[in-house]
Order: sequence, then C-alpha cells, then structure tokens
Amino acid sequence: MRGTQTAAMSLVRLGLCGSVLVASLFAVTEAQQPPAAPPPQPAAPEAPPDPRVGLKPGIDDAGVAALNLELVGHLPKPEAFSDPTGGFSLNFANSDLAFKGTHLYLGNFHGFNFYNIEDPRKPELRVSVPCPGGQGDLSVYRNLMFMSVEQTRGRIDCGTQGVEAPVSAERFRGVRIFDISNLEKPRQIAAVQTCRGSHTHTLLVDPKDKSNVYIYGSGTSSVRSAEELAGCSGLGPEDPNTALFSIDVIQVPLASPEQARVVNRPRIFADPKTGAVAGLWPGGDHGRGTQRSSVTNQCHDVTVFPEIGLAAGACSGNGILLDISDPVNPVRLDHVSDPSFAYWHSATFNNDGTKVVFTDEWGGGTQPRCRATDLPTWGANAIFDIDNRKLRFGGYYKLPAAQTEQENCVAHNGSIIPVPGRDIMVQGWYQGGVTVFDFTESSKPVEIAYFDRGPIDGSKLLVAGFWSTYWYNGFIYGSDLGRGLDVLRLTPGPQLSQNEIDAAALVKLDEFNAQHQSRLTWPASFVVARAYLDQLDRSKALTTDRVTSLRAAIDRADKAPQNVPAERRAALEQLDQLTGPLEAEAAKAPWRDQVRVKALVSTIRAVRSLSF
Repeated sequence: MRGTQTAAMSLVRLGLCGSVLVASLFAVTEAQQPPAAPPPQPAAPEAPPDPRVGLKPGIDDAGVAALNLELVGHLPKPEAFSDPTGGFSLNFANSDLAFKGTHLYLGNFHGFNFYNIEDPRKPELRVSVPCPGGQGDLSVYRNLMFMSVEQTRGRIDCGTQGVEAPVSAERFRGVRIFDISNLEKPRQIAAVQTCRGSHTHTLLVDPKDKSNVYIYGSGTSSVRSAEELAGCSGLGPEDPNTALFSIDVIQVPLASPEQARVVNRPRIFADPKTGAVAGLWPGGDHGRGTQRSSVTNQCHDVTVFPEIGLAAGACSGNGILLDISDPVNPVRLDHVSDPSFAYWHSATFNNDGTKVVFTDEWGGGTQPRCRATDLPTWGANAIFDIDNRKLRFGGYYKLPAAQTEQENCVAHNGSIIPVPGRDIMVQGWYQGGVTVFDFTESSKPVEIAYFDRGPIDGSKLLVAGFWSTYWYNGFIYGSDLGRGLDVLRLTPGPQLSQNEIDAAALVKLDEFNAQHQSRLTWPASFVVARAYLDQLDRSKALTTDRVTSLRAAIDRADKAPQNVPAERRAALEQLDQLTGPLEAEAAKAPWRDQVRVKALVSTIRAVRSLSF
C-alpha cells in the first residue's frame, strides 16, 4: 500500500507540475504575442492644397492667390522700359526701390522712373529717364539720388548707344549722383568710377558727420583694366593693390557733391592674424551634399544701422558683421558661413538691431529654386541673433508654397514691417510672389500673409517677378521685373490683427532706403496699446477676463471727450489701476510676453501723461 500510495502521490505531483508548466508556457506564449491592434481610427483630413499651387499663367491675366494681402494699385512698366523684342530681357528689368516723401523711385537696368504715391492706390508715373547700364539700384538723400551701374554698356553721358571699344573713356561703371531738386529734370552732377562697377550700393548717413554722406559700393563683376581706369588690378590676393577682396567707400560732400570720390577700399575680408586679404571663404563646397559657393572677394549687399554702429554684409561665401563707428574704415567683428548657402545676397536687421536675416540667392535669381524637390534650407533665409556683437544661428525660413519649373524663385529683397512687439518682414521671391513672415522667435519663423501670381508663361521660364517688396508708410510696394509696380495692403487674420496693422501705419518715414536702417518708434497711442494687448491675448499670457476688462477700459478712455477733463481723467485713472497688477500676473509668461506687458503699461502711461 505504501508503494501504491507513493506512486499515487507522485502522479498527483506530476499532474500539479504539469498544470503549472502548462500555465507557465501559456503565460509566456501570451506575453510574446503582439499587442492587440487598436480599433480603427478615422483618417486625419488631408491639408487643403496651397492656393498658390497651380495658378493660371499669364502676364496681365495670371491667376492670383492671396492671404491677408490685398492688391490695391498697379502700373505696368512704361513703354520705353519694356523689351522692344516683346521678351523679358534683363536689360529692361525693373530693379530696386527708394522712397522720399510722397515719391517712389524705381530703378531699371535701362534707367529709372519716378512715381507720385500721394494716393498709394493710384500711383502716377511722373518722369522716365533712360540711362542704361544695369543694375540701376537707387537710393535718395535730401536732393540727391544715387544709382548703381555695373554693365559694360554704361556710358558717362547716359547714352543708349552703348560702348563698342574694349577700352573706352566713355564707359561708366560705378555710382552716378543726380540732383533731383527738380523732379521733372533730374541732373547728373557726378559719376564716381570704380574698378568693378556698382552692382548695389549702400547709403550711409553718419550721425556724427553732418558734412558728408557715404556710399558703400559693392561690385560683383570683372575688374576693369588699368588702361581704362588707373589703379585697377584684377590680380589675386598676392597683389596688395588688387581691386578684389574689398568694397568701395565713396565720400560725398553735401556742400559740393560733384566732388564725390572713393576714399577707401577697406580689406574687410582679411585674416586678422596674418593680414592676408583673402581671409574668409576660399570657394567650393562644405562637403558631400552641401552647396558650392564662390570665394568671398566681394559683397553683394551691405546693410547699415548707424544708430547701433553696425552693418551686416552678405558677401558671396560669408555673412559678416561690421563695426561702422568710423564709416570710412569699417571693421569686421564676426563672420559666418553656411553649408546650405550658395550665395550670400542681402541682409536685413530687425528693428532692435538684435537679429539679422541673410538671404541666399541660389540660382542667381534667374532659376526655379522653390520647387517641391528643392531643399527648404537652400535658396532660403538664415536668421541670426546678434549676441555681444557676434552672430549666432537661429533658424531658416523659406517660401512654403512649391513653385513650378517655369518660375524663377529664390529669397530676395524685403524690409521690416513695424508692428510693435514683433519681428515681421515682407519679402519678394521673384515669381514666387510676396511673403510676410514673423521671425520673433528666430528658430520658429512662420508665414502670416502672401500674394502670388501664376507664371508669366506656362510652357517656358521667363525671368520676372518681385525683385523687391518694401513697407513704406502703411503700404507695401513691389517692383516686378516684368510686370511693373504693385501696391499692396495688409488685411487682418488670425496671426495679424487690425490693431497691429494700424499701429504699424502710425510709423511715418520721410525717406526709405532699404540698405540704410534706422530704429522705428511708435507714438504714444491707444492703437499701439491695443496691438500689444492683441499679442498678449494671442499668446494667452493674460487671462481672458483680464484682456476683456482692459479692452473695455482702453475703449472707454479713448472715447472720453477731450473737452470734459474730469470724465477723461477718471477713465484714464481706472485704466491705470487695471494695468497695475499686469507685470506680476505675467511674471511666469515667456520673456517676450513680459516685454510686451511692460510696453503695454508704458504706452498707456505715456498716453495718460500727454492728456494732462
């Protein structure tokens, strides 16, 4: 029995062990199975196609797409400034813009045109002056206008017959100076010859020098022979007198501008340790899969900000930062390069002078570089923060709508739109149209408005589109190479309020030259206060109740009659009391919103102080 019991007990143990083993195997097997698939979810809706894609081609009847930008005025190019063959030759292309008072000055490779913009919606052509020589960039100061000339067909006398001889005393390449006291009869009073001509130029008004203005000339073409212009050398960096690796500094005495002359060719690309003039990018690419860019021996554009003593140079293979406290002798403070950049083309500071936007003219402006297959960091903007007079990369911005093979497109010229509390820029992209983007956060730029037309031709590439788009006294003016002059107006949307647009329009300029920036300021106004409040509401830095009460209080104070001082004082005091706790309430908000809160409070207090 004992043996039988032992055997039975063993069978029981075996059965128990088997049950445990089976359970264990089942547990392991179950654990190794993939998790059950989640229940099917509805597919996310596809984003609607960008309205700029697939626009109808045409010259006067092209399809149009716009967001928060409205075309309010247009004039075609004057007949004398259109290609006589009916094509779109660059020899008749519109170029850059300048502004003075109620007049707009539009450069052209064939000369220049003046427009009356007293009513921006109805620009009027005032005078046309043929004066070939390309590129025709203009700037204005008081009664003087300056014009860049680089092509070898340019003549000293502005003649249209060109210059046939390889070496000629009649040829002009450099910066023309006109007296425009009589706008109907602009008169050339000086023609400053330079070794490489002037592709672009920069007007520099030094706040410490009341007797002169300065022109930084940027030549990008071949060097003239010494037989045509003494002192010119096209030899490489081994020649200490080479006309390469420098810019031209032209001094213009205001009392006698006809005596303007080149006073320096500073070596802003030199190696600070060795003094070698070729101290920056030597040319080539940055490695496999990167852009190839030319040697840095020239600047395309130099933008100056005299109030802060800085200039930013877009110089072929580098972006550079300059100290211009001595305008005749600019000194390089820093330089950067970028493996995505083919050609550093232009530079724009933000209004505080704490950032600079550099553009990359990949393809030279004549090629389609905004296709769906093109990298978003090539032919784009690079945004740099300025920290202790050094450049620190922030982020890229590129036109987000894919363009066709028939549309030349790349980042080109633009300007700041003075919306208080934000960094906003409008920019031309040739046939990519116009874009307005916010780069308040350097690493997260975002488009907030655009205007675009379909290509000039749907079957082949013809070079046209927006060369420049600049904000001036409440409107945006666009120079289209082929179509003429456009005037646009901002309209409100989720990312830009009417109050912000109205606040920008309060900034009034007497002159505007894109490559000479000054700090823009806003008057003490409830319009400006409302703009700051809209921004704080958008970012949720203040509670909804707080925003609502502040808006009501601002409206009440704004409407309080001037001729009833007691009522107005009471409304302003109530508003002032509401602003008291704002800074504490926003203490945990991002730094940018804390700055806006302080600006809102100071604006309201400034309005109050002006009222009594």
